[in-house]
Amino acid sequence: MDYQAAMDAIYTRGWVIVDDFLTVAEVDALKACLPGEWQPAGIGRDALHQGNPDIRRDQIHWLEPSLGAPVADYLARMESLRLAANRMLMLGLFDYEAHFARYRSGDFYATHRDAFAGRSNRRLTTVFYLNNDWLPEAGGVLRMYDDKEQFLMDVTPKGGRLVMFLSEEFPHEVLPANQERYSIAGWFRVNGNGMGRVDPPR
Repeated sequence: MDYQAAMDAIYTRGWVIVDDFLTVAEVDALKACLPGEWQPAGIGRDALHQGNPDIRRDQIHWLEPSLGAPVADYLARMESLRLAANRMLMLGLFDYEAHFARYRSGDFYATHRDAFAGRSNRRLTTVFYLNNDWLPEAGGVLRMYDDKEQFLMDVTPKGGRLVMFLSEEFPHEVLPANQERYSIAGWFRVNGNGMGRVDPPR
């Protein structure tokens, strides 16, 4: 992966798509670490966390290195990305949290932001896809909007693709999938609010 090109894209437009971040074999190895047990995803954090199937219907399992060597390797790669972002963009990223996400047929996640300005320590969102041989008719695209909530692009969830974007800047949704769809959703965070933010040109 060309870290400089990726960070330049984040600085200038706030997002980047990196295809073939992992090989087909590495994606398959990660997918083999998928858990047997899942929990329904919710909205809100801490005491405000609650399930709402009208907004999201995916299931999640938080990533831990104990899930297997491919997961530990993925988390190590994310640590390299964190260091690169801090070095090149001075984001002040402190740590990373991530979970496997499973969308069954018909599941979706309505339009939302991963963070609101000044109200979250999430700064940089990552989404990595585990769906080798994904076909367009399978649906489940990531639909992104700009900061003014105007349509920006649709991103097909094909295996090996990594998407990164500034968490506060881009509302997005997952359109209904027509077959099981797997990804790893993650967030680089700062240690406290109001620190480590890059403001891209608008």
